[in-house]
Amino acid sequence: MSNSKKLLSYPHSPKSNQADNYHDTVVADPYRWLENPDSEETKAWVEAQNQVTFAYLGEIPVREKIKQRLTKIWDYEKYGIPFKEGDSYFYFKNDGLQNQSVLYVLKNLEDEPRVLLDPNKLSEDGTVALAGLSISEDGKLLAYGLSTSGSDWQEWKVRNVETGEDLQDHLKWIKFSGASWTHDHQGFFYSRYDEPNEKTKLEDVNYYQKLYYHKLGTPQSADVLIYHRPDQKEWGFSGGITEDGKYLIISVWLGTDPRNLVFYKDLTNPNAEVVELIKEFEANYSFIDNNNSLFYFRTDLNAPRGRVIAIDTKQIAPENWQEIIPQSAETLESVGILNNQFVADYLQDAHSQIKIFDLKGTFVREVELPGLGSADGFGGKRDDTETFYSFTSFTTPGTIYRYNMVTGKSEVFRQPKVDFNPDDYETRQVFYQSKDGTKVPMFITHKKGIKLDGNNPTYLYAYGGFNVSITPSFSVSMLVWLEMGGIYAVPNIRGGGEYGEEWHQAGMKLQKQNVFDDFIAAAEWLIANNYTKPAKLAIAGGSNGGLLVGACMTQRPDLFGAALPAVGVMDMLRFHKFTIGWAWVSEYGSAENLEEFPALYAYSPLHNLKPGTAYPATLITTADHDDRVVPAHSFKFAAALQASQAGDAPVLIRIETKAGHGAGKPTAKIIEEAADKWAFLVRVLGG
Repeated sequence: MSNSKKLLSYPHSPKSNQADNYHDTVVADPYRWLENPDSEETKAWVEAQNQVTFAYLGEIPVREKIKQRLTKIWDYEKYGIPFKEGDSYFYFKNDGLQNQSVLYVLKNLEDEPRVLLDPNKLSEDGTVALAGLSISEDGKLLAYGLSTSGSDWQEWKVRNVETGEDLQDHLKWIKFSGASWTHDHQGFFYSRYDEPNEKTKLEDVNYYQKLYYHKLGTPQSADVLIYHRPDQKEWGFSGGITEDGKYLIISVWLGTDPRNLVFYKDLTNPNAEVVELIKEFEANYSFIDNNNSLFYFRTDLNAPRGRVIAIDTKQIAPENWQEIIPQSAETLESVGILNNQFVADYLQDAHSQIKIFDLKGTFVREVELPGLGSADGFGGKRDDTETFYSFTSFTTPGTIYRYNMVTGKSEVFRQPKVDFNPDDYETRQVFYQSKDGTKVPMFITHKKGIKLDGNNPTYLYAYGGFNVSITPSFSVSMLVWLEMGGIYAVPNIRGGGEYGEEWHQAGMKLQKQNVFDDFIAAAEWLIANNYTKPAKLAIAGGSNGGLLVGACMTQRPDLFGAALPAVGVMDMLRFHKFTIGWAWVSEYGSAENLEEFPALYAYSPLHNLKPGTAYPATLITTADHDDRVVPAHSFKFAAALQASQAGDAPVLIRIETKAGHGAGKPTAKIIEEAADKWAFLVRVLGG
């Protein structure tokens, strides 16, 4: 432990006199200059910070050994879930250490697969990633989106599946969009923004998304504008074609609000107007499928945990809507139709449960899953009698199963071979009480037979926002932590979707403090039950989870030995001024709102750092190309934390170059970052 006491010398972070007045409260923002990622001052600051960070991490003797072990375990075949279009099957596979997974195609599942798209060949360093794809209904054409250096901006191209050749089509300025082919295979619907300013495209605010139709072989300038709303700058449009090819379903989204509108267009009538089916942002409606004019939806309208309804477009008044599958005790995540039956994916205390119902809503059977974990997949067409799903848990790498919809039998289709023995580990789920008495579940995974003597290094991870459910999943990097004797704890705190929309809303806006209270209570439970102690406890989270870590370490610096906030939202007063940040106002509120400002100011991590406080050892991670949560959040927080730190624990910021918010990050970069993270914790927590 002695060499972690060596006090670090941090780069100089000059302070300006910048201050803003919020509703008669003057708030200083001395590091505003760090909001410009392209200024010479910011670039020099980033370089100087990275020098300090990488010098510190490079001195940790165990780092190289950790990296070697991560690389060894990571090197196993990872399979995606197969899906079928036309008479071909498609699936992703990663040989082990490939930076990006490769898309394969084959006619029969027993055949030798052929490479259709290998993103690893698109850049030398693996930083160009496949960000989306859509295959035409006849299986002959692939539309695919590419993201460079982790940016949310995508460019879309089209490839002939048979020849592997790209067509001349090239679409740009696409973000937050898929592609949906018409059944004549002549083109597809997609959404885009107007071309931004080249210099500031990673920071500029994204407004006025538009839905277009692109006809193959024509330039993007000739694309047909299908729908836009000049009167609604914040609305986004997601267009999808029904399985029968007759309708374009348009889901209208507003930022990250789960509530949406649903419009549709009859594609059998060339002159058909867009019809507004659901006109109020009152609930979430997820289109499942249709029987001619009868549309099925999964909704949380009057059912915060979800149900299935049917709306006949010939009688759209709400009194004519039918309930098909009522709300249950579990949370209904998603629904599909296979073998002319509903396949319903539920969450029961944050783990998967799959139930099958007939089209009238009568229960048929539950799918037997291999254990407590997360199931994903069950895709396909409504007449399909077979489907595929993946199953994973904290100690089970993603295994692909083939499922027979008629007999209800599962068989293993692809099982990865990983260099570890899952029987050496155990996961249990506990329930603890939060500050206000709310019961919260938590998964705890560790080696079998560990001593509960309060001395175990523990990694406490959560998210707590945007209706996102954190379910059991397998992570190679986490496996290395467990091998080293660490404990991994995941509480399903409020703000997520584990118990439906009520659970989400209990952690939103003015209720956001509940999220931090739930996380702090998880830490206190682990300490009280002798799993660990503050000096051995690390907290971690990314994005909204980075905000969680920032808020908890500023509220309870005494409770944690280390903090790892990744790509976090740290400035709650200015987050809405960058890229897609405005879209989070529905989740967080806005400092411009007189009622919401006090709550945001009370927990905003940047504004609650107190000079002269001993904060836990901190490793902040971000990336210079993050255009989701701009790196200014982490830059400003790091500068302020380094200036405030009174203890001798290190405060480091690791700034990845040519990388974004996390999606599409190459394997090599992920392994480096994981090695740095675990080495840092070994050093500051003392093994």
